[in-house]
Amino acid sequence: MSKIKIENQERFAMPYKNLIYVIAGIALMIIGYVVMTGGGATDPGIFPEKEMFSFSRIVLAPVLILMGFVVEIFAIMYKPKQK
Repeated sequence: MSKIKIENQERFAMPYKNLIYVIAGIALMIIGYVVMTGGGATDPGIFPEKEMFSFSRIVLAPVLILMGFVVEIFAIMYKPKQK
């Protein structure tokens, strides 16, 4: 009985491959948030429209964040084939 209990405690809930996918998804989300930040003006009377509404902030960053969430969902749902 104790041998079975010890065997079950040594296994992790997710396989190693899924953990790699989780890390990749988190990295994509972090990159998306980093791309979205920055570009503020030092003078409050000036509004840098081209910087604030650039392609990278409006399109690229949200796409990276959504891709990160998709990878996270895949990492949770993916079940490797048994050998």
